[in-house]
Amino acid sequence: MGNKSIDLCDVFCVHHDRVDQLKQEVPQITGLEELFKALSDQSRLKIVYCLLHGELCGCDLAHILQITPAAVSHHLRILRHLQLVKSRRDGKLVYYSVSDEHVQHIISQGLVHWQEGRTDA
Repeated sequence: MGNKSIDLCDVFCVHHDRVDQLKQEVPQITGLEELFKALSDQSRLKIVYCLLHGELCGCDLAHILQITPAAVSHHLRILRHLQLVKSRRDGKLVYYSVSDEHVQHIISQGLVHWQEGRTDA
């Protein structure tokens, strides 16, 4: 019995009451992978984290992350496209902030989950 996987059932069975409902609901998450793919990039995640603490311009972000302004611009374009960040122009400067409280919630809940997992280990 030492080679049995705890990840799989010993017999194949389908719980149709749950499965049928989920088969209808699963398509609703189509596109969500783009959000998580964007946030899985370390630089983009750091940008969003910094913006949770207040508005910053691209130059500030480049300095904090120690990457080029062009790299920051690339990441911000992706984050804007996914409506995770928004921008506003003030003369020659462009300031960025998180789009809404949902972004803050996603990041804060992710941090809580990650930190709890680290302390339990």
